[in-house]
Formats: sequence, structure tokens, C-alpha cells
Amino acid sequence: MEQVTITRHDSGKAGEYHAHVPGSSAIGRLTWVERDGARAAEHTLVPKEIGGRGIAGKLVEAMVADARENGFKVRPVCSYVVKAFEKHPEWGDLLG
Repeated sequence: MEQVTITRHDSGKAGEYHAHVPGSSAIGRLTWVERDGARAAEHTLVPKEIGGRGIAGKLVEAMVADARENGFKVRPVCSYVVKAFEKHPEWGDLLG
């Protein structure tokens, strides 16, 4: 797996996780908005140029790690995030 760097960008009640791959200007994104005390993961977007490298999974893992560290709940809305939570029942305590 290639090196992927994930950065977090918050603007109060909304934000994004960005995935950066060396040598590419394309950015993968997982967007969220705060709703009813949880962060609703709305969209996971990975451009074709950097697709097929597990980047969407890394974005979800970053959000899960952030939720554990900072004590917030995640509400999967995006179909990819829904499937990721189904594959990882150990994340069930983070569902909000």
C-alpha cells in the first residue's frame, strides 16, 4: 500500500478528512456535518487518479480514530461508510 497522509479540516459544525498521495494533486475526501450530537459521514469521494488504493477505507479509519480520541459519535450516511461499519462490528460503540 502506498503512503497516504490524512489531514482533518474542521469548520465548526462541518468538516472533511482529506487523503493525500505523494506525486498526485488529487485529494480523497470524507465529508461530515454535525447532526443531533453526532457527526454524519455524508460523502466519501476518491478521484480516479488515486482510486483502487484503499484510500476510502483509510478516510473512514481516520474518522473512527478521531471519534475514539475526541469522544464523538459517527452516523454513517454515505453507503461506503455504512458498509465499513457493517464490516467492523467493533466500531458499534461509536454509532450515533
